[in-house]
Amino acid sequence: MKIVHISSSDFRGGAARAAYRLHQGLRALGQNSSMFVANRETADPHVMAFQPITSLPGRLLRMLRREYLRRTFERQSAKRSPEAEVFTDDRNEYGAEVTDQLPPGDILHLHWVAGLAHYKLFFPVATRRAPVVWTLHDMNPFTGGCHYDEGCGRYRNRCGACPQLESSKETDFSTGVWARKQAAYRSIRPGRLHLVAPSRWLAAAAKRSALFSQLPISVIPNGLDVEALAPRDRRFARQVLGLPPDKRIILCVADWLDNRRKGVKFLVQALVTLKDHGDLLVVTIGRGTGLTDVPLPHASLGYVHDERLLSLAYSAADVFVCPTLQDNLPNTILESLACGVPVVGFNVGGVPDMVRDGETGLLVEARDAEGLGKAIAELLGNPERRRVMSENCRRIAVEEYSLVIQARRYVELYERVLASN
Repeated sequence: MKIVHISSSDFRGGAARAAYRLHQGLRALGQNSSMFVANRETADPHVMAFQPITSLPGRLLRMLRREYLRRTFERQSAKRSPEAEVFTDDRNEYGAEVTDQLPPGDILHLHWVAGLAHYKLFFPVATRRAPVVWTLHDMNPFTGGCHYDEGCGRYRNRCGACPQLESSKETDFSTGVWARKQAAYRSIRPGRLHLVAPSRWLAAAAKRSALFSQLPISVIPNGLDVEALAPRDRRFARQVLGLPPDKRIILCVADWLDNRRKGVKFLVQALVTLKDHGDLLVVTIGRGTGLTDVPLPHASLGYVHDERLLSLAYSAADVFVCPTLQDNLPNTILESLACGVPVVGFNVGGVPDMVRDGETGLLVEARDAEGLGKAIAELLGNPERRRVMSENCRRIAVEEYSLVIQARRYVELYERVLASN
């Protein structure tokens, strides 16, 4: 069986890392898995990069499209906060160039395709060539452009008057994106598109949406290499990373720390309640300024993508905090579980799928900074409870979230999809 994963990147960002891990897991099972991406980050020979046409007419056409799309979006998004969630168009500058280069496969497996797939031109062609499985890494495939709706709910009927565009118009930019997606999906023959959600929360949101309510959807959690991401000796990990051996470390990881959806400001507020604890150190991983005005010592490790180095960072921590306000199935929590580090987080999205209150960590109601601080203090002050949770974290990661388990579930799904076509 030849599986072609289609993704905007093969490693940059959480969705790309999840896609690449699945690709690796499938190859480990002996499957013929490859990737087709816009931005290639790895040296994997089974990853193919999209190559835009280099002729002068092709470059000129792309430039004109790019400028048109930029101006169209900027006219309706000038008021957006720089901390706002990413918002993307269903169109791009490449037009039909991407579908022209699609590698042949028995299954085309879509992941995060913003900026790569031009919906109107992509879906009719791709679904004729092969059945398509689409893993939803966020809400964007069924919204008018946002990747997380921040509680708006308009995607359930029809987008418009978009809060993230600060628009009051019922027919705004988001309405056009939504309508074009609807037209693209209506061009797909029945049985040629099957959805997958990594979390129960995202599956339920997709089924409530006007665009995806009639499509089949499966829940298959993301997986990871539980050997590469595993508990390491804490003292050694801190020594390698240059972290003090005598501090209790609170770790926070996010691809983009300044994104307001990641909830870092609530972590900052929570840390204020811990300012009298003199032996604490806050460590962050990710891009952006992240934590400011924190009354605690803070060390940033920058952006880390090497999984063995990540395992050292998690292993150096006493507690991992994920203050996200809306999320699918955060890779960071999976990574923390695999490294045996208990998690404190808000009870939102797919977080409770992994953070089982009292078993692998503690859950707090969303935006409750005081409660977040108390939960962190509770775990930091109870080493025996942390030890038991640590064992639970590692066991559950191995039993439920290993790459082998995830890859086998997808192989079973591919076989069912092929059998029905």
